[in-house]
Amino acid sequence: MSAMNNTPIEVESGKLLESLPRLYESGVTEFYIHDRALASDRKALLSLIDLAAEKCPDIFLSLPVDIRLIDMPLLEKLSDLFVSIEIPFEGTVKGGVLTFDRKLYKGKAALLNGSGLVFGFSMGWGVQQGDTFRAFRDRLDFAVSLYPNHIEFPQFGQMKSPDTPAGSDRNGNSGIPGSISGNARGGTRASETKMTEAKPTGIYSSKDLDFSRSMAFACRTFYTAGRAVPWFNQITAALKISPSTLFADADEWQQCNNCSYYTEFVPEDAEHKELERMQLAFFREKFEEKHKGHLWAAAEDLIRLNGAFSRVVEENEESTLELSYSPDDLLSPEAGDLARFCDTVTEEPCTVRVYENRGNPDYRIL
Repeated sequence: MSAMNNTPIEVESGKLLESLPRLYESGVTEFYIHDRALASDRKALLSLIDLAAEKCPDIFLSLPVDIRLIDMPLLEKLSDLFVSIEIPFEGTVKGGVLTFDRKLYKGKAALLNGSGLVFGFSMGWGVQQGDTFRAFRDRLDFAVSLYPNHIEFPQFGQMKSPDTPAGSDRNGNSGIPGSISGNARGGTRASETKMTEAKPTGIYSSKDLDFSRSMAFACRTFYTAGRAVPWFNQITAALKISPSTLFADADEWQQCNNCSYYTEFVPEDAEHKELERMQLAFFREKFEEKHKGHLWAAAEDLIRLNGAFSRVVEENEESTLELSYSPDDLLSPEAGDLARFCDTVTEEPCTVRVYENRGNPDYRIL
């Protein structure tokens, strides 16, 4: 199969080391691996990382890594590569009870965020023994709080992804890769472990499974495809609403606007500007509903400014924005609390050009 098109090429997990240099030489520039056995094998991971660094340092790797293997030595090795770390976000079943180690994930996420490496979570609903609707919502809320670059749900199957990781670069700035794709020169993937289909149980009803799928789809749309990681937690904090509740509301909005799971909307196929328009329309309604209209101007600026940054990297597209606040203020630590920000920072309407500067997004007040 030719590596010059975007059709995924299956690679047996045992042949990854010999396949990677060969595929790179044939023109493949993105390599997505979904082998769970590799994710928990530190020796195999290190061998693959060393090989990539030596033979194909310019390739993009989407690499599965078990959360327990993450430490500074591993992250230091990965820092020399163009990589996205994909982490299974799941609990452990003990005696039929599903437990989740929040301390473990929180500590490892802190290391990842401190390293500047791109990482995302892969999670499901109702597929592990002992899972419940409440447990899924708690996991989803907790996952978002850790600032992953993206959250994927394998139960949706293979999804189209952007040609290159949105907003990411060699310096580890945030990006949003999908699960499988190739760029203009082609992409490939390793063998993928299929997730068990969720079935109703005595503690996870079919109705709750449907609700979970809808919330996951809204997360896929508004958070991952919508490139929301830089601002999402600021917005939910300002609205005083949990991410899972927000995603449930977003699903209702999507159903009313014919862009939901049920209408076969594919968020990865939409242009980011279209998704941003959806985000702005939905969140404007939420701020009005929550009687937070006085915060909307700042929230809107955050969404539009960060969206423009992502399009510089992903689409190589410059933007000119009319903002209510100075970007210097919007990107300062004070904007972490939007309510306090709006009380203490004066509006400063301005025209801002967002553009590429030495490989990174930059802005200039005109």
